[in-house]
Amino acid sequence: MKTSVTFPSNALDLAGILFTPDDHVDGRLPAVVISHPGGGVKEQSPSVYTERLARAGFAALVFDAAYQGESEGEPRGMENPFQRAEDVKSAVTYLTTRDDIDPDRIGALGICASGGYVPYAAQTDHRIKSVATVSAVDMGSVIREGLGRTQDPAILKALLDQAGAARTAEARGAAPEMVAWIPDNAEELLATATRQFRETFEFYRTPRGHHPRAVQGWVLRSVDQLAQYDSYAMIELISPRPLLMIVGSEAESAYFSREAIERAAEPKELVVIDGATHIDLYDKDEYVTRAVAKLAEFFGKHLAG
Repeated sequence: MKTSVTFPSNALDLAGILFTPDDHVDGRLPAVVISHPGGGVKEQSPSVYTERLARAGFAALVFDAAYQGESEGEPRGMENPFQRAEDVKSAVTYLTTRDDIDPDRIGALGICASGGYVPYAAQTDHRIKSVATVSAVDMGSVIREGLGRTQDPAILKALLDQAGAARTAEARGAAPEMVAWIPDNAEELLATATRQFRETFEFYRTPRGHHPRAVQGWVLRSVDQLAQYDSYAMIELISPRPLLMIVGSEAESAYFSREAIERAAEPKELVVIDGATHIDLYDKDEYVTRAVAKLAEFFGKHLAG
């Protein structure tokens, strides 16, 4: 069963969908908060996982981050990592107020950029009893160093200069300067782009995963917040709560999860889905089925009554 819900996060109303098992009659359910990728919305890959976890017996809450999708917040497209983490905590808070949810059995799952935001939130929110990620990415590292850590340091300096200038311009009445998640001339870039970029284009810009509220661009001045943010700096604080990170064996982003697991304290587990790329784990049934089976086992064990 699907129920549209709203809940506050830093005085902004967030739009969410709560999925519950069709056969649920009474009693309090274990629940999982699911947070979307950067540039994504709740109706895309998060709902793929949410629906399947509901069928496995969990309540599952997916939502649009503040400033994005159907949620409140201006300017549209802000990618504030600290607000994104607050949104995860606010989703947990909302679940704790519901009579049909067990407040002591709440976990969280982050996909892509939220594979950084969810662990970051969970480091200091002990209400999150188990933490999982799929195709995790640390957006702070991507901004500072580029994917694969091959970015020239001069690029970050230039971006920070632009972010500062954008703040001043906005204070003088200019519209927020936007950066495309996928450039308009992406077709021209595909011939030389990385496989992850090509797959991202295929997912977001074709009927496979396109949604009209997704990938509309992000606010340039978000750069100076993202550059300060480190998803996994205190990841050891998640312990003794369990951590599960799932990656594809062919994912260019897999190093984020491998390094995070190395830094984390026990109990922790890295699961590698053979043959999958980063984007494959968004929606391709042969890979998602395997990931969900592991997630259902993980949350079933650690959110047991």
